[in-house]
Amino acid sequence: MQCAKIGGNWGVRGFKAEKSGKTDKISTMSKQRKTSKSPNDPGSPWESLDFSEVSDQPPRDHLNLADHFLIAMPSMADPIFGGTVVYLCEHNANGALGVIINKATDMTVDVLLDRIDLKLEIAPEILTTAKPLEQSPVMYGGPVQSDRGFVLHAPFGDFSSTMPVTSEIALTTSKDILEAVATGHAPERMLVSLGCSGWGAGQLEDEITRNGWLTVKADANIMFDLPLEQRFVAAIKLLGIDPMMLSGEAGHA
Repeated sequence: MQCAKIGGNWGVRGFKAEKSGKTDKISTMSKQRKTSKSPNDPGSPWESLDFSEVSDQPPRDHLNLADHFLIAMPSMADPIFGGTVVYLCEHNANGALGVIINKATDMTVDVLLDRIDLKLEIAPEILTTAKPLEQSPVMYGGPVQSDRGFVLHAPFGDFSSTMPVTSEIALTTSKDILEAVATGHAPERMLVSLGCSGWGAGQLEDEITRNGWLTVKADANIMFDLPLEQRFVAAIKLLGIDPMMLSGEAGHA
């Protein structure tokens, strides 16, 4: 899969997220550019993520888990990732990038929009919670760039910085998707997060080998429609496993 360039990330002033011992920058998946400031948001830093150096196709013998769930095993000792489900957006020989889909911050979308100086003009309903959008939680996507925004959404939209994951699902980092949210033109299904999860070359494969993760083809209904507290169990059931019988054994589907 050819990766698009992602640029113009929106940052959230004053947001502090918990840190992890994992990779704290996406150096293997992207090339950091100099920090700049948007003229429309002079108080918050913006950075560009350049995915142009990622190889177009992974080697034939390389496991490609893009559009898969990573399900933390009971042996996962990391306090950031224990009990989580990660949706992988990119995975090749250079590393992997994903977003945690079942761990919320204490921030809601209306607070987020306010912090980046956007006024919610219309309050559309989203399919994930059947609540007005401003009441839905902003997710904690992971410890990488945890003060910056990443939006998983379906279907595609005409946004300036979007990376396709599948023919229907994309990851957008540019502020224009939140401008669309504020004016009532949001994608039908979306998950807004601060931060993402990144692995260097071979790191994720090593963690899977060490029984850190189960892997399974992702289900968009779990990611977008189910309440947060149900997503972990639902993801495990995709493997035909009773969560009560889950052990520390590794595996993938």
